[in-house]
Amino acid sequence: MMSIAAARALKDGMSCFVGIGLPSTAANLARRSHAPNLVLVYESGCLGAKPSRLPLSIGDGELAETADAVVSVPEVFNYWLQPGRIDVGFLGAAQLDKFGNINTTVIGDDYADPKVRLPGAGGAPEIAASCREVFVVLRQSKRAFVEKVDFVTSFGHGTGRGDRARLGLPGAGPTLVVTDLGLLRPDPETAELTLTDLHPGVEVAQVREATGWELKVADDLRRTPEPTEAELTGLRELKKAGE
Repeated sequence: MMSIAAARALKDGMSCFVGIGLPSTAANLARRSHAPNLVLVYESGCLGAKPSRLPLSIGDGELAETADAVVSVPEVFNYWLQPGRIDVGFLGAAQLDKFGNINTTVIGDDYADPKVRLPGAGGAPEIAASCREVFVVLRQSKRAFVEKVDFVTSFGHGTGRGDRARLGLPGAGPTLVVTDLGLLRPDPETAELTLTDLHPGVEVAQVREATGWELKVADDLRRTPEPTEAELTGLRELKKAGE
């Protein structure tokens, strides 16, 4: 459901900065279904990639072979990402707090001696800062959805509405969080992540139980539609092509 929900949020004609895993699955599913003109940009420098299967990594030759252009990594960041030319950037997280700040660096209060040292930032801070919107894809649990991240690797909405503007960040930041339980979006007044949609078969109590803060629920809480047969078929075909 996560990849299908994320795919539905992508619109035809958008440019999308994707990595491997669920974001790549969602973007390729969207391009094969309702958004044939979706432009896939991979961090490796492949612009407009049109893979026939799910790539194994951002360095998969399939991406370069099917791309409109292949440029260097610095060029992707300098000429496409940082100037704000990418509509949507996908990010994951080890920790995500109620204002959409992301931690992929350390777990624990002491940076020099953490409980867990994580892979780090990569290009995520630039994606979070400069894409016009950011979609976060993450399984929901109290371990991941925390009141306050231990380390801000990628800036979301800081401590609330207005923090991004004060720092001069051009992008809108996280506008959508896709989980295995539902969809969260920032409140327009406070920027605090709020439950706006429940996936089929999920109840509010389940989502609150999997959240490390007192989760707010939208007054007009919706249900995400059941996956269509076309969506399921497209997803199965993508996965089978990569076997």
